[in-house]
Amino acid sequence: MFSHIMVGANDLDKARKFYDATLGVLGVPAPFMDGHRFFYRTKTGVFGVTKPIDGKTATHANGGTIGFACTSAEQVDAWHKAGLENGGTTCENPPGMRQGSTGKLHLAYLRDPDGNKLCAMYRYPKE
Repeated sequence: MFSHIMVGANDLDKARKFYDATLGVLGVPAPFMDGHRFFYRTKTGVFGVTKPIDGKTATHANGGTIGFACTSAEQVDAWHKAGLENGGTTCENPPGMRQGSTGKLHLAYLRDPDGNKLCAMYRYPKE
């Protein structure tokens, strides 16, 4: 459904440090740099970070969340830890298992250095 997701950043070096760490935990390779932006490419999609083209300050979406798929609960926790160690701040509930309407999930939430809300999610197998 999606070709890519792009978020704005005011400090590309700070954003790159954060996303290299958090996406690196998920096995995403280093990004492709393109001047005022960079792109992490995978077989399932592209995640980009850019300085706003209009020259204004980057801001985060109110109510928006970008979710990253994980392969285990441990990977979710490692993602959260990497984010905290690289300029992110925790938000929502602490990382852990939650019962959702579609089954058990292991979730962790962070805000990146520019305030974008992110989630790492592992969906437990149905019993």
